[in-house]
Amino acid sequence: MDQGLGSNSNAPPGSIDKSRVLDVKPLRCLVPVFPNPQGMSSTSTPQPTPFVCVPPSGPFPSGVQPFYPFLAPNDSQHTTAGAQNQPTNFGFGSSIPAPVPLNSFRTPTSVANGSTGRGKRASKTRGSGSVVIEDDGYGESQNQGDTYGSGFSTHATDAEDASHSGKRKGRPRRKRGENGEEIDIESVVNSFLTLFKLKEFDDFRRSNGDRDIVGTILLVFDLLRRRLTQLEEGRDLGPGVVRRPDLKAATLLMTKGVRTNSTKRIGLVPGIEVGDIFFFRMELCLVGLHAPSMAGIDYMSVKITMDEEPVAVSIVSSGGYDDDGDDSDVLVYSGQGGVQRRDGQMFDQKLERGNLALEKSLHRANEVRVIRGIKDIVGSTGKIYVYDGLYKIQESWAEKNKSGCNVFKYKLVRVPGQPEAFSLWKSIQQWRDGTASRTGVILPDLTSGADSQPVALVNDVDGEKGPAHFTYVSSLKYSQPFSTSKPSLGCHCLGGCQPGDTNCPCNQKNDGSVPYSSVGVLLTNKPLIHECGLSCACPPNCRNRMSQAGIKVRLEVFKTKNRGWGLRSWDPIRAGGFICEYTGDIIKSSAGGDFGNEYDDNYIFDATRYYEPLEPVHDSNGSKKAPFPLVINAKNSGNVARFMNHSCSPNVFWEPVLRESNSDVYLHIAFFAIRHIPPMQELTYDYGVVTPEKGDKGKKKCLCGSVKCRGYFF
Repeated sequence: MDQGLGSNSNAPPGSIDKSRVLDVKPLRCLVPVFPNPQGMSSTSTPQPTPFVCVPPSGPFPSGVQPFYPFLAPNDSQHTTAGAQNQPTNFGFGSSIPAPVPLNSFRTPTSVANGSTGRGKRASKTRGSGSVVIEDDGYGESQNQGDTYGSGFSTHATDAEDASHSGKRKGRPRRKRGENGEEIDIESVVNSFLTLFKLKEFDDFRRSNGDRDIVGTILLVFDLLRRRLTQLEEGRDLGPGVVRRPDLKAATLLMTKGVRTNSTKRIGLVPGIEVGDIFFFRMELCLVGLHAPSMAGIDYMSVKITMDEEPVAVSIVSSGGYDDDGDDSDVLVYSGQGGVQRRDGQMFDQKLERGNLALEKSLHRANEVRVIRGIKDIVGSTGKIYVYDGLYKIQESWAEKNKSGCNVFKYKLVRVPGQPEAFSLWKSIQQWRDGTASRTGVILPDLTSGADSQPVALVNDVDGEKGPAHFTYVSSLKYSQPFSTSKPSLGCHCLGGCQPGDTNCPCNQKNDGSVPYSSVGVLLTNKPLIHECGLSCACPPNCRNRMSQAGIKVRLEVFKTKNRGWGLRSWDPIRAGGFICEYTGDIIKSSAGGDFGNEYDDNYIFDATRYYEPLEPVHDSNGSKKAPFPLVINAKNSGNVARFMNHSCSPNVFWEPVLRESNSDVYLHIAFFAIRHIPPMQELTYDYGVVTPEKGDKGKKKCLCGSVKCRGYFF
C-alpha cells in the first residue's frame, strides 16, 4: 500500500519515510484543492464546479502545490522531516486562502478588548477595518433557537468581501436589480455612510457609543438590509440558497469599521436601554450588546493577580435549550456545547469557555447582561431579542437532560430597580389571553369595529373619561379625487403583485420593485409609493395594498402625563413596519397655510410643511423638501393617527401613498416605524415646520423631552 502510494512521487529517494503508518481521519469539510476556471466560484456556486483531473505527480495548474504525500520540494517548502514537526498547509498555497465559515460569524477582537480565552482561534483583523470572523469550535448554539444559524449560503462574491475589506479582485461588488440593471453595492453602502456622516468613523466612537450613535448605526443597517432585500427578491438564487441580507448588510458595515461599543465590558452598554428590541442577532453585534452572532454566551478575560480568567458579560436565551424563563426576574440558563452536535452524537458538556466564564462570574458576582429571545409571531420563523437588563448568577449545578447527558445549569436573578422589559411582554400576553385585565381601560375598542384591530382607550393617570367626541373612520374621505391627463393602467396580477415581475404596471411605477416586504415592511426609499388602485385585478391581500387593509398592530390611545392623549402599541413594531394611515376630511388651505377659524389645528395634518426626511436628502439650497399639497382635518372624523403627538426625535415617519384608478388619483398618508419600537413606547412623529410666510403664528411649546428638542412646534 505504501509502495503504491509513493511510487509516482517526484520526491528524491529518502525524502519520504514510506514505512510510516499514517493515522488518517475523515475531514470535517471538503475544500476544493484545485481552483476553478476564471469566473467561477469555489464556494456556494449554483452551478457545479467542473472536475479538474491532474496526476499526483503533476504538472500542476498555476497556484496549486502538491500535497502530502506527493511533496515536490522547492525553495518555498519544508522538507518532509521538517513537516513532521511543524504545521503544514497541506498544499493550500498562499494564493488559495482558507475558507471563512460564513454561517458562523464570531466576535472580531483586538488587544484593547482583551483575550477571549480562545487562543489561536481568536478572530483577527486585516488592514483598515477589515473583519475576519471565525468559528469558536462549538458551531451554532441551541440557545439561539432560531433560523439564523443554519442553511446560510452565499455567493463567492460575498465570501471574498467578508475577508478582503469589502473589495473584490478585478471588479467592484455588483448585483442586479429587479428590472435587470446592475447595482453597485459598494456605492450603495458608501452613499448611506455619506448621508449619515459615518464615512470617517473614529476609534473612540467605535469603542464607546451613545444613544445617538447606536440609533444611527441601527438605522443605516436596517436601510441597507431592506435595500438588499429588495434587490434580491426578484433574483433566482437557485435551490438551497437562503437569502440573508441581514448578514450581508452587517458584514458590509463591519468591514467599513462601522460598529460601536466594540470594547467588551461588564455591565451596562452605552447607548442601549433596558427594554430595547432587536430583530436580528447581527444588530446585537453591531452595537456591542452581545458580540457573538451565534453563540449564546459572550465572555472576556480579566486579570487576577498574575493569571487571567474568563468572566461572562452577556447571554442570549432564545429557547434552543431547556431554559426555564417563565419567571420574569429569574432565568435558569443551560450551558453550551456537547449536546447540540449536528451529527447526532451526544456528549456531556464541559466546564470550559462560556460555561467556565459563567462559573467564574458566579464566584466573582459580576453582573451579566441578559437578552431574551421571543418568537416573532408576525415574522413566523425568527425571534425578537429583548434586552432584559442586568442579572447576577446565584447558583450553578449539573444535571442529566432528556438524552442522558450532563448539562450545566445556571440560575440568574435580575438586579432590582431596573425598568420593565420581559415582564411587560408577559403582562401584555395576559391582557390578550384575558387572564389579567388592563388597568385604566375606558373603552375596550375605540373604533367600535370600524378598523381591522381593536383600539383600547386607557387612562391610568387621572379621572378624564376620554377625548372630545369624534366619528371614527378608517379611510380618508375624498369629495373629489385629483385628476390626471393620462389614464392609469391597472395590473392584472391575480395572485398579487410579485417581485421581479417587470410586466406589472404597478411595479413599473415603483421603479421595477414591490415597495413592501412579505411581512409589511417598507423596502423603498423613494419619496412616493404607488399602491394598487381600484382598477387593479389583484386581491385585497396583495403586498402592494399594504396601507389599505387597516392597522396591523394592537394599538391603544392613552392619557399622557403632560401632553393630552397619545398613541402606543401592545405589539413590537419592526423598523419600516406599517402602522396606520391618517384619515379625516380633506381641506384646502389659503396661501401661507392659513386654514381659517373653523378648523382646530390640533387635529390638522399638513403635508405642505417642511419635514426632516428619514434619509438626510436636501436640495441644492440645503432646505428640506415640502412633499405634497395635501391637508387633512381629523377633528370631527378620523382614526388613531389623530392622537399621535409631536416629537423632535420621533420614532415614526410618514410617506405619501398614491392609488390610481383610470384618470382619478387618490393621495393618502401612511405612517411607518423609523426604528424598532418596543411595546408600550409612545408613537410620535415630527409635525414639521411651517412656511416662512406664516411666521410664528400657531407656535406651541414642545414637551417631547428629547435631547434634540427644538423647544417648540406648530
